[in-house]
Amino acid sequence: QVQLVESGGGLVQAGGSLRLSCAASGNIVRINAMGWYRQAPGKQRELVAITTEGASTNYADSVKGRFTISRDNAKNTVHLQMNSLKPEDTAVYSCMVRVLRVGVVGWTDHWGQGTQVTVSS
Repeated sequence: QVQLVESGGGLVQAGGSLRLSCAASGNIVRINAMGWYRQAPGKQRELVAITTEGASTNYADSVKGRFTISRDNAKNTVHLQMNSLKPEDTAVYSCMVRVLRVGVVGWTDHWGQGTQVTVSS
């Protein structure tokens, strides 16, 4: 089993900042990708930011220059620093990790429960 614990969501005014964190635990041998996705009401889930084992990163165009993803490999944790937040950033943000597990062949993807981020205008 793989457990993901997310924290850091909440309500903030436009222009403010929030920091999301996601800690992975369980029968993990190795973690490849760690990322954040979001889903706003009535919209499809979209990639916000992702970082790979080789430390490469990829961001949605809408958050480039405002959001920064980072990971702590020693703690199996990924963070998303969100600055200059806009009302359109309002969504449920979910953590995703791609891992190798003990006794399981191949990479598997796992999702957190999601945390609400609300940006007021």
